Amino acid sequence: MSEPENELRRVEGYLPIENHGLIGDGTTAALVGRDGAVSWMCVPRFDSEPLFCGLLDARRGGGFTVAPEPLVSSRQFYEPDTGVLVTEMRGPEGRVRVTDALTLRSGADLSEDTAAGRGELLRRIEVLGGRVRLRIRVQPWGGARTRPHGGGLVLITARRPELELYLESSLPLQSEEGIYELREGDVHHLVLSWGAHAHHFHSHGPDEILDATLEVWRRWMRHFHYQGPREDLVRRSAITLKLLDHTATGAMIAAPTTSLPEAIGGPRNWDYRFAWIRDAAFSVYAMGRIGMGHEAAGFLGWVLDAVDRAGRPRVLYDVDGHLPPPEREVPELEGYRGSGPVRWGNGAVEQRQHDVFGEILDCAYRWTRMGGPMDGTLWARLRRLVEDAWREWRTPDHGIWEVRTAGRPFTYSAALCAVALDRGARMAEQHGMEGDAQAWRAEAAYIRQAILEEAWDPQLRSLTEHLGGGGIDASLLALPLRGVIAADHPKMVATTAAVVRRLGAGDGLLYRYLPHESPDGLPGDEGAFLLCSFWLVDNLAGQGRLEEAGALFDSLCGRANHLGLLPEQIDPASGAFLGNFPQAFSHVGLISSGINLSNHWKGAS
Repeated sequence: MSEPENELRRVEGYLPIENHGLIGDGTTAALVGRDGAVSWMCVPRFDSEPLFCGLLDARRGGGFTVAPEPLVSSRQFYEPDTGVLVTEMRGPEGRVRVTDALTLRSGADLSEDTAAGRGELLRRIEVLGGRVRLRIRVQPWGGARTRPHGGGLVLITARRPELELYLESSLPLQSEEGIYELREGDVHHLVLSWGAHAHHFHSHGPDEILDATLEVWRRWMRHFHYQGPREDLVRRSAITLKLLDHTATGAMIAAPTTSLPEAIGGPRNWDYRFAWIRDAAFSVYAMGRIGMGHEAAGFLGWVLDAVDRAGRPRVLYDVDGHLPPPEREVPELEGYRGSGPVRWGNGAVEQRQHDVFGEILDCAYRWTRMGGPMDGTLWARLRRLVEDAWREWRTPDHGIWEVRTAGRPFTYSAALCAVALDRGARMAEQHGMEGDAQAWRAEAAYIRQAILEEAWDPQLRSLTEHLGGGGIDASLLALPLRGVIAADHPKMVATTAAVVRRLGAGDGLLYRYLPHESPDGLPGDEGAFLLCSFWLVDNLAGQGRLEEAGALFDSLCGRANHLGLLPEQIDPASGAFLGNFPQAFSHVGLISSGINLSNHWKGAS
């Protein structure tokens, strides 16, 4: 997937979010713009302070730029079936190709629970035609002192002097910025490495390291299997989710960025560089459906260890399974297009969200169905979560959308407690484990009936966001996907229509909820949430409306950027990307809807 070369347009000094690509190595990730700049990269791992963050402050955030001077036009594409990104840029007299990779160890297996990255960013430069005045600028956030060493530069950053950075180049680097006159056929490399194992001298050449990285990705993709609509985007979604997987622990982060706004100029800017139990469970389930079953096992082990350590299931964790630091604002950065505040950490860690019981139990159930072992120690952990779900399902919580008001007995949370009880009953029976499976199954049925009765609003002709009635919430569309209420149940059919009617943003887009009807304790507005529209695809398909479902799926796929990447949200008025990017939830939705559509079409044929 690629695009024709076109001019770059900045808005208020910022490259649009959709004009970026993602690279990663299973430990950290970076965003590379069509302008040749790495404008976001955290080292040494996803949730570290960023080394480059021009994405959040174009003047002060810094970046790593390799581009013609001046830049006339550009295009980007991925090397097929990999996380290696190519940016081709045109200057007034020539064209240059920059290939970017966070490199992987030769022979690494991305299905193993071990770090695969080398701790380095490789930027390969090749002049494709003509003459190019190439600007190279390495500008860490807060600035850096440089000194020559071994044919390259040592960088000592002002903000993190303990971080050992080394920039190696086949070009004669004299400082952190320079202009180089290059001709057709010239090939050069820049390698930025960090940490205790930063290499001043490499036993393998850059091209050899790049080839090894490409092979590691393609070997992992041999596990991929999918037959259905938009295979190209499903393949890219699988790789994108893997780029968000912390391979050493099995944690999967929600997005590689923080504080990209849900509305330009608004304060709804959150740090997503952590592993939410819900998001990760959705992600590994989607990965398992396309042949990447190892990720489910890795996630389950990670989350159960994290729950043990914290004493109860928390909403989110860092990649090591520990609680992240408290949420705080970062006044030194203005925010994307001036949309402050920028935040590190996420206050939702202190919330109670009862759906986590169902997410964990459902993941464990699917893992055992794929042949994963069940023993007494694992079952003791899972059984405690089943009992917690039984006890807590009517207790108010903060829900899937993490409202910052007082808790409510959210319908989705109750539904996932029913999932926990149902999956617990099944596993107890199938594996001969202790527990009152009959009582758990009866309680799950009771919760389903309570939802149908207590969350139903006859005037709205819809289920509502919480038991006892309330606003309409698009998470209701997920109930059929979790096996709680059938998509073609009359009340679910009516709810689907009501969600579209009340939350529709036009062209198949949906808001999560309306804050004036469903208070969340926050000022401002937000964009349309992409995952909700994929849930709508699944409901339409489950109701036999396959033509409508297929058309909506195609429309949503058409919103992916030139690289097949999706954000958290879309601005309904302009189609611009909003929220953190790329967003795991959105790619999960694309994969799942593609599979569900394919299955329904096969059943209808």
